[in-house]
Amino acid sequence: MKALFAAASVAALVCVVPAVSQAQPLAQSITNGRAYGSLGYAQTDGSGVDLGSIQGRLGYRFNNWVGVEGEGAFGVKDDDVTIAGTDVNVDLKHQFAGYVVGFAPVGANTDLIARFGYGTTKIKGSAGGISASDDGESWNYGLGAQHHFDGVNGVRIDWTRHDFDGGNADVWSVAYTRKF
Repeated sequence: MKALFAAASVAALVCVVPAVSQAQPLAQSITNGRAYGSLGYAQTDGSGVDLGSIQGRLGYRFNNWVGVEGEGAFGVKDDDVTIAGTDVNVDLKHQFAGYVVGFAPVGANTDLIARFGYGTTKIKGSAGGISASDDGESWNYGLGAQHHFDGVNGVRIDWTRHDFDGGNADVWSVAYTRKF
């Protein structure tokens, strides 16, 4: 699966390079709002565990309809669960993913968003002085919306499903977003 993630990352870069090297220089395309970033909070609900994280995204829109984005999150809220009569503290260490994003403009500064991608997540569990961590790879898909109040600064809300082998997680996020 790691090879698949690497291949998807290379494919995304292959798509970005031609778009960046179009007739207009990179600096001009950036000022036209094609590059964007966001920073916000994400709540993850997976198999009875609720985890919170700070989430950041960097993306590039090739046109009004299609773009790519990378996402990273680091846990800030853990959860205590009982497994087989033992209290276990669960913590999100990190989550990284890459997405192809579809945009549906519904107004001058408002978009509906659909995205599909692949990611990796690392969690840690601790109980009675013993801890263990595990990585999981997932296919991710989701829906959301964003609105830029002044054409540059805005807010984005979305839901993303992470489908792991043997389980899934729903991630709800709200973020400040900025076009560059």
